[in-house]
Parts: sequence; C-alpha cells; structure tokens
Amino acid sequence: MARHPAKSIKKKLSKKQKKNRRSLGQPGQLPSESDIQKFADSQDGLVGKDTIARHFKLRNDQRAGLKKLLNRMRDNGMLTPYPSKKTDATSSPHPDPKLKPTSVLRVIGLDEDGETLLEPVHWDSHRQGKAPVIFLKDGPKKPGMRSDGQPPAAGDLVLARLSPAKGPDDYYSARILKRLENNRDALLGVIRQAGNDLRIVPADKKARFDFEVSTGNANQARPGDLVRFEVQTSRSRGFHRAKVLERLGNIDDFRNISLIALTEQGIPVVMPAGVEAEAAAFEPFRFDGKSDHSDMRDVPLITIDPPDAKDHDDAVWAQADDDSKNPGGFKIIVAIADVAYYVRANSKLDGEAQKRGNSTYLPDRVVPMLPENLSNELCSLKDGVDRPALACFMTFDKQGKKLRHHFDRILMRSAAKLSYREAQDAINGKPDETTGPLLDAILKPLWAAYGILVKGRDKRQPLNLDLPERKLLFNEHGLMCDVVIQDRFDAHKLVEEFMIQANVAAAESLEKAKVPLIYRIHDAPSAEKLIALADFLKTLNLTAPRGQVMKPANFNSILAKVSGTPHEHVVNQVILRSQSQAVYTTDNLGHFGLNLRRYAHFTSPIRRYADLTVHRGLIRAFKLGSDGLNDREISQLEEVAQEISKTERRSMVAERDTKDRMIAGFLAEKVDSSFSGRIGGMAGAGLFITLDGTGADGFIPVSTLEGDYFIHDEASQSMVGERTGETFQIGDQVQVKLTKATPVSGGLLMEMISKGREGKPVGRKRRSFSRGKVRGGGRGRR
Repeated sequence: MARHPAKSIKKKLSKKQKKNRRSLGQPGQLPSESDIQKFADSQDGLVGKDTIARHFKLRNDQRAGLKKLLNRMRDNGMLTPYPSKKTDATSSPHPDPKLKPTSVLRVIGLDEDGETLLEPVHWDSHRQGKAPVIFLKDGPKKPGMRSDGQPPAAGDLVLARLSPAKGPDDYYSARILKRLENNRDALLGVIRQAGNDLRIVPADKKARFDFEVSTGNANQARPGDLVRFEVQTSRSRGFHRAKVLERLGNIDDFRNISLIALTEQGIPVVMPAGVEAEAAAFEPFRFDGKSDHSDMRDVPLITIDPPDAKDHDDAVWAQADDDSKNPGGFKIIVAIADVAYYVRANSKLDGEAQKRGNSTYLPDRVVPMLPENLSNELCSLKDGVDRPALACFMTFDKQGKKLRHHFDRILMRSAAKLSYREAQDAINGKPDETTGPLLDAILKPLWAAYGILVKGRDKRQPLNLDLPERKLLFNEHGLMCDVVIQDRFDAHKLVEEFMIQANVAAAESLEKAKVPLIYRIHDAPSAEKLIALADFLKTLNLTAPRGQVMKPANFNSILAKVSGTPHEHVVNQVILRSQSQAVYTTDNLGHFGLNLRRYAHFTSPIRRYADLTVHRGLIRAFKLGSDGLNDREISQLEEVAQEISKTERRSMVAERDTKDRMIAGFLAEKVDSSFSGRIGGMAGAGLFITLDGTGADGFIPVSTLEGDYFIHDEASQSMVGERTGETFQIGDQVQVKLTKATPVSGGLLMEMISKGREGKPVGRKRRSFSRGKVRGGGRGRR
C-alpha cells in the first residue's frame, strides 16, 4: 500500500508550506473540514470533540480552534450536534441516512395553499429517489428574513432544523436557523400571454404555479422570451407576482433551450477576455532538439473519435512485442495531448480551467474548459500536424497482464484521424481510401492488442451494464428532428480499454513515486441500496447474495440471467441506481465498477481538470520538465478534488435537463398521441414512464389511474389496486397517452392506456401511504 501523501514530500516542504497543508491532516495541526467529516463518517455512533482531538493528535492550546471549526461546520449543516450533560457530541451520519436534522435547503416557492415549500440542496434523485416534501414551519421568521425584512423567497438557500411531521404522508417541517444565500435572481422562466396579461412559466419542473408580471415589471419582455426573474411578495387576484430582471433570448430559438440549464447550474459560458488573450498568445509547439520531448513523429499513432469531434486529446498505437521472452505479447502506446505544456499553474488559463472543472457537452453545443484556440487547435492531436504529448508506454503478455510501463513527453504527428465507424468498417472488411493503407500496419495490430486486453478484462470482471445511449439529431435549421440509439462498436471498446489501462498506469506511477494525486474512486454500493435491490429482484424470482460483500461479478451474474428477457432493461437500470456516485478525492478507495484497486483520470486533460493535475504529477514524478505539480498545488489537491466533483455533477445535470427539454419540445406537437414505453420508476405520487425510441421520461399521476384506489408497494416497486389487485410494476411494457408537454421545464404528463397485470388486492389494512397524492386521498397531513 502506498505511503500517505504527506510522508512522501515531508522533507521537501518549508516550515511555512507545512503550516499551510491542513488538507493532508498532519499530526499536531488543525484538520480540514473534509478530514473531520471523513473521520466522523467512519465512526459508529456519536463522536465528541475529545475523540476528534485525540485522533488528530491536537495539543491543548488547539482545542479552542477545533471548537470554532466544529461550530462552523455545524452552522453550515455539515455536522449535527447531539448535546448532552456530559459531552458535546457530533454524529455523522445521522440515523436517517437520507436527510440530516440540520440541513441546507433551497426554497422552491409556495404551494396551492400558500405554504412555503423547500427541498434539500444535496440530493441526487437518480440515486436517492424522490426528494422528501418539506414545508416551512409556522412561527417566528426572523432568522430567515431578508435584509429588506421580507420572508425567504424561491431560490433562497437556508439552514434549517427539520423534524418529521405527524401523519400518513412522509414529509418534514422546517424551522429556519439562518439564511445562507439570496438566490432570488437565479430563477428562469418563459413569458406567455394569458388574455391581456403576461405570465411567467418557470423553467423548474418543481414549480407549482405560474407568476403574473405587470407591465411595469416586464422589462420589455415579450411572449416567448426566456427571462431571469425574481419573485415579488405581493399577489394580484390570487396570482404570485414576479419582476423580470433580464431577457436572455426567445425560447423558440432552439439554441436557447440549452441556455436554461447552463444558467440554472451556474456554468460559465463566456470565456473571460484575459483568459482568451493568454490562449491567443501561444504559438504552435516547435521542436528544437533541446526540449523535454522525445521525437516520435515516425510512430504512426492515430486518433479514433466521434465524426464531429474537434478536441482530439488521445492517440493510440500497438505492435506485437518482438521480445522473445514475451511471445504473443504486445506493446501499446497511448499518447495524450500535453496540455500542461501550455496551461501553467497560477496562470489565468489555469484558474479558469479549475473553476470550470470540465467541459460541458450538451446536445447542441460544447462549453469548453479551455479556450478553443487550445482545445480545438494547439492541443488537439490533428492528423499530419506536430503536437506535444505525454505518452504512456505499456507492455502486455498474451493473457492481457501488464508487465511494465513508463511515461515520457513526446513530439508526435498523428498518421490519421478516424471515426469509430471508419475504423470498425475497415476491420469488418470495408476499408475506404483513408483506412485501406492503414489496415495491415496500424489497425489490425490495434485490434490484436485489444484482443489480449479483453482477456485481462474478463478475468478482472468489471461491472458489465448494458445501457444504450441516445443521441439527439438536428436538421440544417438547428431544430431537433430525431432521437437515435448511438452505435456501439468494438472500436469504442478498444479505445475505452486502452484509456483504462493508461489511467491505471498513471495512478500506479504516481503512487510508486510518492507523488500525491487525485484519484477517481467509485465506492461499493451501500447496504441500504443492496437490501432494496434484493427486495426488488425477489419480485422477479431472482436472488441477490445477502450478508456478504457484493462484487461486480455478482451483479454480472444477475445481468446474465435477465439478458434477452423482458426484464433486461429494468434490471440494468435498477442495478445502475444501486451504485454509488463516482467522485474525485485524494483518498484511494478503489474503483468498484471497474474492479480496480487504484484508478486516476489521465487521458482527457483538454476537457477534465483532474487529468491536468495527474499530468503535472507525472511530469514531477519522471522529471520531465519544470512545469510539474508544485508543493502549493499538492496542498490544495483535496480541495480541488471536491470542487471538480461538484462541477462534474452540475454538467451532468445540465446535460440531462437539456435533453429532457429538447425532447419535450420535439414531442409537443404529438400531444394526445399514444406511445409504447416501460415503467422505469415509481413513487407514491405516480409512475415514471420511459418511452421507447426517444427514451423520454414522463409521469403518470396515480390519481389518473382508473378503476381502483392504487397503493404504492415499495418492496415490490409496484402500484397495486386496493380492491382489484390490478398491478403495475417497474419494468412493465405499457401503452400511454401523452397529455401535456412543457418544453421550458422538460416535463411530460401522460395517462395510462394499458391494463395492469392481475395481482392480489392490497386491502385497507395493508395500505402503505407514500409521498404525494393518491387517488381519493389528498395530503395526509390535512
């Protein structure tokens, strides 16, 4: 096991640098907030200040500083106090693993009864399910008041004390402790004409109503305009009022659909002028024989990418090993754009790249991490053009076992730029004028090398989910015209496996050189999720191991059993939802999905900041130049890891929401049409339907299911009729009618056409109420 990063550079740090390296948790120094959080999470039960002080070897004169740090973490909702006469103890996690009693919440707005609704900020509905319903508790409102004396409005962030409310429905009441942030200017919506009045239709799916805009508050906005607005405290004829702050464009222009998600997520679109100027000042790399780069322009490396790619950051090459001691083995080179050569620490370019964290890929646009002069030009490994690269040289035996590897900075010249289809067609016997000359010398050796890597992968048994990706197509006018399932060739898998091996090699090299790094980790599923998965599989007459450590191979065995059956899609989806979220951190927990002990991101520094830090670490480890990772950067790695994990998640949300909105716009002309689909999820409020073909996600309120009073059975993930036993279960193929499409929010409402399967009546004694409204019920707290 690798030594702790702090030990690996202890002798090389000055006293001042050591003092500033809190994030590494050195003995005798105040730990960071993340260190305390991780320690508390690792303990069973309550953790007091004394226990924390002993663990981090703090002196008595540091106790006051620790107390201030814990108080700040408590105020920010990171830790929950459990006061008693003997100790001031802190617990993490709270007994309720989903929601802590003191949490950071965002105000959604008012419901139809005029009560304030809130939602947890740190909540992933795809992994944790539907967020709980939270109402603002009546009582003194002073802590949550704005500076202007007004109560909190939609968009505000607050720290609140939560308590489960009494009643059959699962909801919480919140008492505001502190207002953290006023986000009232972050709301987005579209202006619509309603008779002689203007209304704002909010872009947020969770919004319960529209807002009225008076002529004086419209800011010259017209129907169809996408606007940023703030909520006013007064009402007019029962409508909530709003004021337009900024016009962002017309929603009928399809390009503005993606602007909604970018604005909502706070993703910067425009590159600052100073950053653009730095990028524009660079000239193409010129090899003078004195640089740190080895000349390898004679090696026929090639790029294999999507046909519309512009940022080519990886190139590959393979040949049979000529070493007689390694019969049947292969040599592989993975060359990655040398972004560190251009983007130096402390530069404006580096600061902006770290702020963005990654490029954001939306269906109709790319918001790059780096200016296009770098991402699409100087750093892109264009064919026939000299480019600097950082290369991983690997040797494998005939069983796919890596024997050795090393890294070097090189000067390369790509021999060809191929699409996945072009490369695959050539291997399948359909070469064209571009791939024909490359077939024997370049492509066939690459596929032969991939063949031995597959052997190693099969022994490793990574998680083998089959989740087809859908791509949105646009016509010449920029309007969405279709949704297709993206092709998945062996060419994709070849590049993917080459990249995985290079990423592993990077992590191994940095550990061996004792250079701290940002790992890409994927933790094992939680026990709670495994129990829920086992309960669901039981309804399909499938079993999952209980009481033992689950490995990817166990999941693969389940997937193999449902392959080719009607349950294949839903089981893949449910297993995906049972998985943990992959994140960046300096603590190595391994990668569960890939079944790897160590893993880092090395292969995409043009579009991921994590990869750039790994490149700098390798430059330092192998002494490949003066632009390697410095001590100041090392001291900030964990902080950077946490931030880029957040930027990655916001990009994922922006991509998902943009696709939802575009598909909703595409289907808006097909309201009242029927579609086939599958039940992809459910809650007490209704069924989530995934349509065949488009992959669009819609919702059927349980109150619209006819013929019975339906109850949500969480264990079997089904909706069951109380009297008839009519049952709808996750994975069922159904026919539905589209009743409403709202492009601005991406919402689709549907009605069920199909009849459910026969089942056993629930009966009144077995009613199990869940969040939301059920037919004939209403809110249980009333």
